[in-house]
Amino acid sequence: MLRYIAKKILYGLLVLMGVVVLVFFLFQGFGDPSRLVMGQSGDSTTQANIRKELYLINEKGEPISKFKQFLFYLNDVSPLSVYNKEEISKKNLKGIFIGGNTKFGIKVPYLRKSYQSKREVGSILMQALPGTLLLAAAAMFIAILIGIPLGVMAAVKQNTWLDTSAVFSSIIGISAPSFFMGIIIAYLFGFVLSDWTGLHISGSWYDVDDVTGQKRLTFQNLILPAITLGIRPLAIITQLTRSAMLDVLDQDYIRTAYAKGLSKRKVIWKHGLRNALNPVITAVTGWFAELLAGAFFVEYIFGWQGMGKVTVDALEKLDYPVVMGSVLVAAVFFILINILADILYGVVDPRVKIQ
Repeated sequence: MLRYIAKKILYGLLVLMGVVVLVFFLFQGFGDPSRLVMGQSGDSTTQANIRKELYLINEKGEPISKFKQFLFYLNDVSPLSVYNKEEISKKNLKGIFIGGNTKFGIKVPYLRKSYQSKREVGSILMQALPGTLLLAAAAMFIAILIGIPLGVMAAVKQNTWLDTSAVFSSIIGISAPSFFMGIIIAYLFGFVLSDWTGLHISGSWYDVDDVTGQKRLTFQNLILPAITLGIRPLAIITQLTRSAMLDVLDQDYIRTAYAKGLSKRKVIWKHGLRNALNPVITAVTGWFAELLAGAFFVEYIFGWQGMGKVTVDALEKLDYPVVMGSVLVAAVFFILINILADILYGVVDPRVKIQ
């Protein structure tokens, strides 16, 4: 088990390394980022200081090659890194460092500072991350809560109107893009029918008191974006559950369970569903990772305060460090969730051996 997990983590690190390379050369490999920080106007001294901070030039004012710039960026985002005392203090790095003037340390990855707000990208994303995780978890909860029972019922009632309706609805759900459904749902239930639904076209996971300025947790604004984001995984889970259950219900051990006198409900939900869950777990874990990316447009449509909205706003302002950090954080979650999925296969389905 430990060897298997270690191998998966190694593969994940290789994938993450590829993401780091792509992100750097895509957003910082071209142009002069110092212009984005200070605009088109500014004195030469200010520009030189900014370019030093971004590792575009050295202390002598000489340009640094793109390869060295990438090594500096890799040193910043890596948990294992080397810095001098001045850099540790200037960047306010958090971790454990040992050595003399040049220190080796284990630290929290440094995602640099926003071009616009001058705040650390890590703090910006950590402030927005709970909103995205809450939205993705709510969307997946809705998809599981409805999709698995609906898929089981469609398999049990094969070739009936219930089966046909479930299949037809899932095809529509898979075909409908989230951003299109978001616009329709926001307009219909958050605007046209808002007097009856009590829901708003936009809103975050907290409300701010107009008098005290305190934030209050609220789940009312979560309903519409969670339904929008959960439509596609719900449709896929329904079809996968139906397909897996049809295969399982034809197995010999199911007929043996009936022959032993077990009730139909116990055979279907205890024996049949458990052995049909493996492809469903694949969909659930895979889609949860993808929901973090799919939430970007949904958050923007509904004004939901999460990583998606922060990233889209940063793209509009050409605030590349925020975009780069957001992509890296999403990649880490995607890798961790897929490793968890592989481990769960062996737990849920004894036929799958982890080695």
